[in-house]
Amino acid sequence: IFPEKDLLHCPSKDVIEAHFMSCMKEADALKHKSQVINEMQKKDHKQLWMGLQNDRFDQFWAINRKLMEYPAEENGFRYIPFRIYQTTTERPFIQKLFRPVAADGQLHTLGDLLKEVCPSAIAPEDGEKKNQVMIHGIEPMLETPLQWLSEHLSYPDNFLHISIIPQPTD
Repeated sequence: IFPEKDLLHCPSKDVIEAHFMSCMKEADALKHKSQVINEMQKKDHKQLWMGLQNDRFDQFWAINRKLMEYPAEENGFRYIPFRIYQTTTERPFIQKLFRPVAADGQLHTLGDLLKEVCPSAIAPEDGEKKNQVMIHGIEPMLETPLQWLSEHLSYPDNFLHISIIPQPTD
């Protein structure tokens, strides 16, 4: 029996492809005002999907590379596409506009993002650590620049998927 209450049941590959491309377009809207994805042709979109579906990194990356670039004078994307997941809340995820570079030109870090968007995830200066912040199963340092994380640890949909997990007690 399919676990309907735990997983979305997708009726076809076309539905999955449409959802994936929708996420790619949303990420590009945040990063580049949709300019990159809109300049691509239908065959480029197809190549992204086929590369992912067939586990062909070179095929996928040939196109995805364009979505990870930005003008040197801008120091990063317009906004960082991210979603924060927590097991302790009813909300499926947190997603807000967050710039990779502060007004003073300093690069924002993972810690800066969490302080603003999900302060309960970070241990107070004098308190014990209650949560792990995980991306791809690893716990990056909170000092890591968000732009770097977005370029190097985004999932194929171009989002940073960040999980806040209660610290194991054993």
